[in-house]
Amino acid sequence: QVQLAESGGGMVQAGASLRISCVVSDDTYNNFGMAWARQAPGKEREFVAGITYNSDTTSYADSVKGRFIISRDYAENTMYLQMNSLSAEDAAFYYCGADRLPFRRIVLTDVSSYHSWGQGTQVTVSS
Repeated sequence: QVQLAESGGGMVQAGASLRISCVVSDDTYNNFGMAWARQAPGKEREFVAGITYNSDTTSYADSVKGRFIISRDYAENTMYLQMNSLSAEDAAFYYCGADRLPFRRIVLTDVSSYHSWGQGTQVTVSS
């Protein structure tokens, strides 16, 4: 069973930037698409960004488009989410997940399409 571990969360001021990471325990998951999702208290988990297995395609939720950038480092089995111009609305636990099928050429935006979610990393934004 693959394990995903998020890190890099913290407390930042509104307008600041933060980069969070997701380390994957199994390098065969370099053949799978990956995604970031977030969940705020009292809300459902929502898709934030996704990337295909070969990084050819990325997809973003409208709420983060133009501010967040998803990327992968295959040598390090790590996925990143660069978050810029953070606001209070971005405060949440952020989770990374893996696609259920390898070599998919599109990014699925339904969180149920992903599995093996990590324990999450908390992002807090102060105004």
